[in-house]
Amino acid sequence: MKELGNRCAAILGFICIIAGCLFPARCAFCESPDQYDKARQKMVLNQLKERDITDPKVLDVMGTVKRHLFISRRYRSQAYADHPLPIAEGQTISQPYIVALMTQILDVKPGERVLEIGTGSGYQAAVLSYFTDQVWSIEIRKDLARDATERLKALGYEKVEVKHGDGYFGWPEHAPFDAIIVTAAANHVAPPLIDQLKMGGRLLIPLGSTTYYQSLTKITKTPQGKEVEHLLGVAFVPMVGKILKE
Repeated sequence: MKELGNRCAAILGFICIIAGCLFPARCAFCESPDQYDKARQKMVLNQLKERDITDPKVLDVMGTVKRHLFISRRYRSQAYADHPLPIAEGQTISQPYIVALMTQILDVKPGERVLEIGTGSGYQAAVLSYFTDQVWSIEIRKDLARDATERLKALGYEKVEVKHGDGYFGWPEHAPFDAIIVTAAANHVAPPLIDQLKMGGRLLIPLGSTTYYQSLTKITKTPQGKEVEHLLGVAFVPMVGKILKE
C-alpha cells in the first residue's frame, strides 16, 4: 500500500511538471489550498498582530478573505507577503497591512453605508463587506470594474456593488455615506466626497503628491466643517480622472 501511495505521488508530481510546462498559468494540481491557508494565518500573526492591528474583527476578516484569489496566478506565491502586488492596467493591490490598517481606522459598523473609490481587484471591498452589507465601489478603468464585479460575485460577495465611473464625483444615488475610503493617491480632496458624507461621517484618503508619497489622512465631517488627522506616510498609485485636472 505504501509503495502504491509513493507511485501515485510520483505520478502526480510528473503531471504537475508536464502541466506546469505546457500550461504554467493553469496547473491546478500545483496549488495547495492548505498552502494558502497557512500563509494567510502567518500573515495575520506576523504582519498584523505583531504591529498595530488590534481589532479582533479586522484580524479575523484578514484571516478569512482569500487574497490569492484577487491576483493573477503569476503572483499567487507572494499573495500573503508584506508588500503590494501588480494587478492589471498598471495598478496594484495594497499590502495586507495597509488594507487591515485602513479598515481598522475606518471602523465600519453593521448597517453603515460605505463608498470605496478605486475598486482595483475588489480585495478591499471584499474585506469591508464583512463589516456591513452596504458597500459600493467605483473603478474608473472599465476592464478592472468588469473583472472585479465578476470576481466578487463568483466568490460570493454579491452585496458589493461596483460601478465603472470617475470616483471624483462619488456616487450621489447612494449618498449620504457613513464612511468613504479612497484607495489611490489624490492631490486634494474632491468636494463631492465631502458633500456625500453624513454629518459625523469619515473619509480616509492618501493625500499629497500623486508621484511620490502621501499622508494617510482621516477627515471627519463636523457641524463646524471638518476635522483632519494626518496619520502616517504611505505610497499609493495615483487617482486618475478629474482629480488630476484640478
